[in-house]
Amino acid sequence: MCGISGIFAYQASKQIDKAVLTAMNHRISHRGPDDEGFHFQSEIALGHRRLSIIDLSTGKQPIYNEDKSVVVVFNGEIYNYIALRNELVSQGHQFQTLTDTEVIVHAYEQWGEACVNRFQGMFAFALWDNLKKSLFIARDRLGIKPLYYSYLRSGMFIFASELKALTAHPDFNFTIDAQSVDEYFTFGYVPDPKTIYKNTFKLAPGHHLTINQSGVMSQPKQYWDLCFEPNIIKESDAIEECLEMLDATVNSHLISDVPIGAFLSGGVDSSAVVSAMSRYTNDIKTCSVVFSEKSHDEAMYAAQLSKLFKTEHQEYRLEPIDVDLLDDFSTLYDEPFADSSAIPTYRVCQVARTRVKVMLSGDGGDETIAGYRRYRFHTREERLKSILPYTIRSPLFGLLGRFYPKLDWAPRYLRAKSTFQALSRDTLSGYMNSIALFKDDYRKLLYHDSFSRQLRDSHPLDVFKEHAQNFQGHSGLALVQYLDMKTYLPGDILTKVDRASMAHGLEVRVPLLDHKWVEWSARLADTLKIKQDDGKYLFKKALCKRLPKEILYRKKQGFAVPLQQWFKGSLRARVYALKESTLLKQSNIFNIKLIDKIVEQHLSATHDHSAMLWSLLVFENFQKKLMCEDYKGNHYVNKKNTASV
Repeated sequence: MCGISGIFAYQASKQIDKAVLTAMNHRISHRGPDDEGFHFQSEIALGHRRLSIIDLSTGKQPIYNEDKSVVVVFNGEIYNYIALRNELVSQGHQFQTLTDTEVIVHAYEQWGEACVNRFQGMFAFALWDNLKKSLFIARDRLGIKPLYYSYLRSGMFIFASELKALTAHPDFNFTIDAQSVDEYFTFGYVPDPKTIYKNTFKLAPGHHLTINQSGVMSQPKQYWDLCFEPNIIKESDAIEECLEMLDATVNSHLISDVPIGAFLSGGVDSSAVVSAMSRYTNDIKTCSVVFSEKSHDEAMYAAQLSKLFKTEHQEYRLEPIDVDLLDDFSTLYDEPFADSSAIPTYRVCQVARTRVKVMLSGDGGDETIAGYRRYRFHTREERLKSILPYTIRSPLFGLLGRFYPKLDWAPRYLRAKSTFQALSRDTLSGYMNSIALFKDDYRKLLYHDSFSRQLRDSHPLDVFKEHAQNFQGHSGLALVQYLDMKTYLPGDILTKVDRASMAHGLEVRVPLLDHKWVEWSARLADTLKIKQDDGKYLFKKALCKRLPKEILYRKKQGFAVPLQQWFKGSLRARVYALKESTLLKQSNIFNIKLIDKIVEQHLSATHDHSAMLWSLLVFENFQKKLMCEDYKGNHYVNKKNTASV
């Protein structure tokens, strides 16, 4: 696992400043504390930071082909690299190292841009073809590894594993993108391919991009997508295939020249991964987070599973004081990121790194095998929508959704406002309303009039609409799974894990996002995903042979921070301070009266606005960092530039 950076001077008159690339690469030194390497020539400069996992002695990057006409810098792991290496050797290619990185160079020579279709793993890489004078960048199918890029007015194309490296370039444009702000307060993150800055982008998952010396850049090209057309398969056969694929996937992710551990929360997915690991190794180091609040704590289940699989287990107890990490998150994530579970994720990665360099995670299980509670709600809503015509649903449930009170304090069965709102809408807008931080009734009032005028031609729903055009499937459940895999999974879950782990020089692997497993699970019938109102139906049934039923069928607990309790207790003052925030007031983005209202409603315990308040605290902190000319990471920020939106 590593970090990459680079500068392509596609205009011949421009010269690359080696010191600038060195500064860019230094910004991501946490991603690769073991070593660094560079490639410099007149039009291209590549940088690399190395975390040594495979081929510890000869795997230094950049890596070249035989005549050095092709060079690559790479972040990730190619799990099938040995098989590919053998195939390429049989085709006459000569290898100088034993690392998976060198496979990319020769695979490109052999198959060109189509080489990405051959790779099983997580990857982001940049490859310079000196004969064609072209730069080829690519990102793995699910977006496990990040890759950012930007065109600069000075005639430079820059890229890196994290935004903070791009902002080290003196020509970087810090102008905030208004649509990205709006999407952040809807999703809690800025969905791919946008970033919070104008003209700076994330390369979307499953895409690659080529730019030549004249500056002609093809549009990012999608080389992989997911099909949800169901396969016809017996349940008994599916159970057998499920366990076989789980074992094969986890086993492929164990390849390493350093010790490997696993996160063990006590939930179904991490337990499944550890159970499969135990079939191949009896030396497993596990760790988990312990919450003081019983409603969020799964420690007893993690301990039970550790004993079952004889792992060496370690815990970290999370306390409200850990919320102070918020002040570091703008530097860690480089743009607003409102998933509060980033705090325990950061801490558990910190603990894990004291013992190992590589951890396996259960992330991706909820998206691929339909584990989220919202999927069950959505399935019920879609069933009811199929019975009642839209002409009846829309006015009836629209009226109920408008006037039914938001009973956050009441028992769950009485909190029907969101359900009524969803039933009054079509599939896409209903699902967006169910997951949005600021739902439409609040979002319309969130912004200052001058800012709202910049958003007249856009709506966050456009993100879903664009992805839905490529959906291959028929059911409402499959559609929202697909949308989550294109937005929530790379934009939130994988971003959270990548930054939290790499901040400590820790590699995290996600076997439940191996593309072969994802392709197989996507084509399971809906009835094998959700049955009798139980998510992950097939997965749990298959795992009955390995895991206790009290683990498989207990009430799901999300990996979340107890913000509601903390905001009413030790962090009450911090929430109240939002009412007087100078940064929020002077930004010309917000309607301060609405912020006052949601603060008062939350603190009076009539509403639970935890997610909205957290997103505002995160954004305020992001603004604070931008307005500082020399904040952590030594970003070169122009105050006048950052004030514009």
